[in-house]
Amino acid sequence: MKALQVLNVLLLAAAATNGQSYHIGSCPDLITQENFNVTKYMGTWYEVEKLPAVFEKGRCIQATYSLLPDGTVRVHNEELLSGGTINSIMGVAEVTDPSQPAILSVRFFKGVPESSYKILSTDYQSYALVYSCSDFFGLFYIDFAWILARTRTMSEDMLSKLRDKMTAAGVDVNHLTVTNQTACDGYRWEGRGQ
Repeated sequence: MKALQVLNVLLLAAAATNGQSYHIGSCPDLITQENFNVTKYMGTWYEVEKLPAVFEKGRCIQATYSLLPDGTVRVHNEELLSGGTINSIMGVAEVTDPSQPAILSVRFFKGVPESSYKILSTDYQSYALVYSCSDFFGLFYIDFAWILARTRTMSEDMLSKLRDKMTAAGVDVNHLTVTNQTACDGYRWEGRGQ
């Protein structure tokens, strides 16, 4: 009986998260990029579209990745909040299984479980399709997906092709939202060192 109450609380919490994408069952096992090269992935990526993420509230969202001496990856996420304040968070990502280099484990806070970061597809120079999923006891899961670009905008033709690629990989793109990347200049984006 207690387990059922916990499940109900978890499901209600998931439902209450601002349009968050949640599903019954376990996280899907999606195919990731073959021969992924983490070094080529380094640099700044701009969020173009995403599945809703309760932890993202602003606009001009970007992530900068850089290799650390120990082989892990520094993750620096930034967003512009209303009023012109830049909100940022730093984390560390690492490839935990060398046979699957496109699956990274990301941690932003000590003591908080790591999150998966799966690169489904990238050409390293213009786009990256990323997926993350958190499984809750195999009963339901919350997933995240991002279309990232090396520039703040992308043509609708390219976006359409990338949505098709995400769908083919197994991601439900029906709830993707556009990230506002307008009026982002003139701010000190630490990840890019401006």
